[in-house]
Amino acid sequence: MWFMSTARSILVVGVAALTLFSCSNGAEDRSVAPAVEPADADGPLLGEPGRTLFWTAEQQIPSYRNYPRIYPTRSISAGDSSLPLAERSVDLTGVSYEIEGETFDLDGFFEHNRVVGLIVVDDGAIAYERYAHGNDRDTRWVSYSIAKSVVSLLVGAAVRDGFIEAIDAPVTDYLPQLRGSSYADVTIRHALQMASGVRWNEDYADPESDVATSGGSTLDRLRYLSGLPRVAAAGSTFNYNTGETHLVGAVLRAAIGNNLSTYLEHEIWRPYMESDATWLLVQEGGAEHGGCCISATLRDYARLGLFAMGGGTLPGGTEVLADGWMQESTTPSPGSERYGFLWWLGEAPVFRGIGIYGQTVWVDPARDLVIVTHSAWPRATGREFSVHTGGVIQAITQALDGAS
Repeated sequence: MWFMSTARSILVVGVAALTLFSCSNGAEDRSVAPAVEPADADGPLLGEPGRTLFWTAEQQIPSYRNYPRIYPTRSISAGDSSLPLAERSVDLTGVSYEIEGETFDLDGFFEHNRVVGLIVVDDGAIAYERYAHGNDRDTRWVSYSIAKSVVSLLVGAAVRDGFIEAIDAPVTDYLPQLRGSSYADVTIRHALQMASGVRWNEDYADPESDVATSGGSTLDRLRYLSGLPRVAAAGSTFNYNTGETHLVGAVLRAAIGNNLSTYLEHEIWRPYMESDATWLLVQEGGAEHGGCCISATLRDYARLGLFAMGGGTLPGGTEVLADGWMQESTTPSPGSERYGFLWWLGEAPVFRGIGIYGQTVWVDPARDLVIVTHSAWPRATGREFSVHTGGVIQAITQALDGAS
């Protein structure tokens, strides 16, 4: 089961909330905080800013659905139309899976993994949709590192639009501050594959790690990265690195001359999504966190999976991504057979976006199937939770195969 083999990897998928850099290039400032949940009993339970990894169980759920009340965000507006999702209910009450000799049904999965939302979109129709802990179809929930996969989509759009001529161009073409550093030979492709070969320590438990000490402004961040040594040839070795995901975000902002939220809104969100969303900012009026924290509804995360599965084509047939982008994005990289361009890879052709605390967008093009989970695991990651997600996805897939 693919979730069993990625438990350690999931730990580093997403939160470096105070160590990411900002960027200012004169782009339109849409730093606002609309689209939040009502100011109800959630208010007093919201977690303290900057302590995301240490929020209590009581704080997690209200905080995950109210990020714009805790952190600065930029809005992403939906349009007047969206990809329609038909509803074709499938009886999954008999779905069960076994973990270490114990059998769990969907109720057990929701309880064990503190799941707040599960949606199954089969052949373009909602086969199953369920919410818990006060969430509903209008609740916006934070994605954590699923945002990385969105950044990958935006790079594909920038290539098609001609803002980025080739992903084999060095990152220094867009970020000249890194010239003469270990990043001199690192290409956009290498950064998308998290294979720069530059040393990076992503241990959140280590106060001296790179991810804990590399914060600050854009220039501070770039200065920090420029001082890191090379430990492997560029493109040869996978090393999960949230810093480089934000590096990709900075490259993208430099290329398009605008904010990531604005570009996402016009390229994908307005023509494809149903509800407004928000994206976490490093600071008020600053850059989006390239590696973290888009807040959107469960149905729109499912649409995100459908968009990626369809190769980035809008309902009217407009192609948003460069030709072959998703095929290339979901091809194993030289450094890791489990990672492409900011997408985690399962048994081909399965790919997925993953965020800590149990956020998953699981895509199986062969079955025309997307499964999304919103959760609030008690810990950022752990095999005791990831195997349940893998188990329920496998069980749902088998149930759908049997019902067809």
